[in-house]
Amino acid sequence: MTDIMADLTWREAINQVIDEDGLKELTQKKSISLYCGVDPTGSSLHIGHLIPFMVLKRFQLAGHHPVIVIGGGTGAIGDPSGKNSERVLQTMDQVQANKEHLTAQMEKLFGTENFTIVDNYDWLSKLSLLDFLRDYGKLFNVNTMLNKEIVASRLEVGISYTEFTYQILQSIDFLHLYKYNDVQLQIGGADQWGNITAGTDLIHRQEGADAKVFGLTIPLMLKADGTKFGKTAGGAVWLDPERTTPYEFYQFWLNQDDRDVVRYLKYFTFLDRAEIEALAEKVATEPEKREAQRRLAQEVTKFVHGEQAVVEAEHISKALFSGDVTALTAEEIEQGFRDVPSVDVTADKANIVQWLVDTKIEPSKRQAREDVTNGAITVNGERIREVEFELDPTAAFDGRFVIVRRGKKRYFLARVK
Repeated sequence: MTDIMADLTWREAINQVIDEDGLKELTQKKSISLYCGVDPTGSSLHIGHLIPFMVLKRFQLAGHHPVIVIGGGTGAIGDPSGKNSERVLQTMDQVQANKEHLTAQMEKLFGTENFTIVDNYDWLSKLSLLDFLRDYGKLFNVNTMLNKEIVASRLEVGISYTEFTYQILQSIDFLHLYKYNDVQLQIGGADQWGNITAGTDLIHRQEGADAKVFGLTIPLMLKADGTKFGKTAGGAVWLDPERTTPYEFYQFWLNQDDRDVVRYLKYFTFLDRAEIEALAEKVATEPEKREAQRRLAQEVTKFVHGEQAVVEAEHISKALFSGDVTALTAEEIEQGFRDVPSVDVTADKANIVQWLVDTKIEPSKRQAREDVTNGAITVNGERIREVEFELDPTAAFDGRFVIVRRGKKRYFLARVK
């Protein structure tokens, strides 16, 4: 079989491993099942979730069987996050709705063959309090639990018993999956190491010291400037195209720093070593062409949103760069102009000077007349030079939008209501 561990090592995708030699030997001998968990705390995954999912996908492509646990049970109580506060408990209706959205997103990433999604609510909800304390609580040492990094970081400000027990519930997940789904490996972010080792310890206590179970964590993903990967000025980058459009998603990857792009190519794409090394050479010799960034944007956008989304994102990018917006569809405008200043307008025709002032694109009639006369105003890709020009808001883009550009780069979007 493919040497998946060697590939992950080259891609700098391994932080810590429980019995690395044993895991390498096992994965070269046979196909294994492995899992990663995600709690339904929101209605969409974001690119931070791609960090463990890319490793899961690589195992899948190498012939192994990924399992994702949607934490309908653990999500109802919340894990002790790195933040100095308790998570807000969600209603079960919220958890269920989020679970359905996340399931659809993950099936898009992993397909439906050689892939399993389970919900830990199915087994955790059957545990009585007495069973939990007798069968599992007895096997966990409080001193050991307190020393887990994710718990220790919260002790100064306080942590509830509910969140404190999260690592026991996650350990029960691993035990259940080992017994009933033949799962031998759990993967997670660097902050999950304590929870993962707690799970392997529980399995060894329950099933015997010779049980072959492993854990693997992924390095903390930091940008070259030391800040956390995946955050932008506008917040998280979501996989839901309604929250982060495919164009915005594409632009996020296209705008990565030269210092980060090769590492991201290794981690977030399925390009082979030869192509990535060739792109790394381009970064070193011709960084101004940003060929590596473009390839990164293409590959990750294709993986998450499909090939057509790449075509549309590049079409929008080309139109905005050239200023020729006439070929854009109304749907592409919805994507590409989400972050530009916008205003609602009526469908009524109006004099261009008055319209520019009414929409506050221009501060005064004097400035509006001057900009029109000087050719600084384009409407829907057409340069306007006549101050008597009558603007029809429904003339283009299915009657939904008017795109105004003032000067070379300042865009405005009018939404026709």
